[in-house]
Amino acid sequence: RMAIRKIRTMGDRILNKVCRPVEEMTPKIQELVEDMLETMYDAYGVGLAAPQVGMLKRIVVIDIGDENGPYVLINPVIIETAGEQRGYEGCLSVPGMAGQVTRPNYVKVKAMDEDMNEVIYEGTELLARAFCHEIDHLDGKMYTDLVEGELHRTSYDEEE
Repeated sequence: RMAIRKIRTMGDRILNKVCRPVEEMTPKIQELVEDMLETMYDAYGVGLAAPQVGMLKRIVVIDIGDENGPYVLINPVIIETAGEQRGYEGCLSVPGMAGQVTRPNYVKVKAMDEDMNEVIYEGTELLARAFCHEIDHLDGKMYTDLVEGELHRTSYDEEE
């Protein structure tokens, strides 16, 4: 059974907390990973971190639509970065907004997969940005802390 979990939004204190490492894969953690993927797809996101669904665990899911996704990263660590890119970033926890953020253009990440085997992924451009953005969440950091200039509205609710 998969379930869509409630996405926590800015102002929720859990988004500013540091997450704990996952010690072992359990049915509960497996279920969390599946729910995170489901929740991300339902919200048309390219990435989601566990604290965004209220769980203080070092787990990130990413799918930028490339042939290697979805990426499931448990206890991810950025081990190398290079270059620089500037671009608009949004976040499912800051709905309807986006802002300019500078990130590395190349990122190498070490993590565990769902079988708790070590994996290493390299990404450039959007994937590099997603790795940085989602891993920041695990340390209680939001992209809004890095935004250059103003946050901009990206959408308007029909209900207004």
